[in-house]
Amino acid sequence: FPVDLLSRGLLLLYAPLGLCLFFLRLFIGAHVFLVSCALPDCAIRRLLVRVMSSVLGVLVSESGGRDAAVKIFVSNHVTCMDHNVLSLLTACSTPAMSCPPGFLCWARGFLELGSPGSRIQLLESLKHYLSQPGSPPLLLFPEEGTTNGGVGLLHFSSWAFSLSDSLQPVTLRASRPLLSVAVAGSPWYVELFWTLFSPYSVYRVRWLPPVCRSLRESDEDFASRVQKLLALTLGVQGTKHTAADSTEHVKRRRKREPTQSMPTTSPAASHMAQRVKEVLPQVPLSVIHKDLAQTGCVDTTITNLIEGRVQYLPEEESHTGSEMPGRTASSKPKPRSFARRPEDRHLSLQERKEALYDCARRKYLEKFGAVAVAKEKSE
Repeated sequence: FPVDLLSRGLLLLYAPLGLCLFFLRLFIGAHVFLVSCALPDCAIRRLLVRVMSSVLGVLVSESGGRDAAVKIFVSNHVTCMDHNVLSLLTACSTPAMSCPPGFLCWARGFLELGSPGSRIQLLESLKHYLSQPGSPPLLLFPEEGTTNGGVGLLHFSSWAFSLSDSLQPVTLRASRPLLSVAVAGSPWYVELFWTLFSPYSVYRVRWLPPVCRSLRESDEDFASRVQKLLALTLGVQGTKHTAADSTEHVKRRRKREPTQSMPTTSPAASHMAQRVKEVLPQVPLSVIHKDLAQTGCVDTTITNLIEGRVQYLPEEESHTGSEMPGRTASSKPKPRSFARRPEDRHLSLQERKEALYDCARRKYLEKFGAVAVAKEKSE
């Protein structure tokens, strides 16, 4: 979703129209699917489906020329529907890498190769496919994962470059108003919804000149050279990050989101921070809010602050009339003179830590009383 408030407001105003477009285009899309299934793969069918796809909001433009002698196209990967977009321009087949064989795999336009047990079996199946006369070229995505195409390309897997000594690189750019085209970890049906919901989505395809393998060039070097060529054309960087790295990064972000999604200004967060502040009044509220966003637990935050896991500059405590002198204030650990021996300094630190624990515990029990006692007994 957009970040600025103006774009979010426009998206909110557009939402009713977008939902109407979604249901209307869903009905039209069913007819597009039936037409693509009924007609044989030819130039007339691709032109007809391309015109009908524009009604669905999918606008495709291309530049450069395709080489009829090349049997493999290699492209960067932006969305889960990239192979459908390129199939509107030329006959090509994309092997199903993660989609299990079946009706859904066929309906999404993938080339079904069964369930290969290893990468070697996959390569053998693809080589057999390429050896058949009249078979359409293969469209491969060596990144093996999608990116937004605006910062860098994922590492190119070398298996795609072991199938042939010549191939044609293709660059793909995608954009749509108000919404992002590519979202990490987004399933294909969610991307389909936003495609039909949006006013339009623009795909720009550029066919680069064919590239041939150099003498004694390995598959890894060939893949790296093509990655650099695509990155240079797109104006991005070629990285060493793999699709597995991207998947792991998304998983880690999702694990952090539940604790970080709670705003520190919410009533629940303010109440938790106030409970910590009453036990440790010398700790700034900003420090308490920050640690609570990570832990989501009052007790854990208090422990982190007492044991020094969180660094802060103490605030000057203000004594109110509701404080009971002689109980909490007088029981705070007093600073001692600096000991000369390390053993004495360590003992002094332990004593102060225990005294701070006792002070915090007394304050906590005085404030929350029976609830805290019951919790301690249950633990």
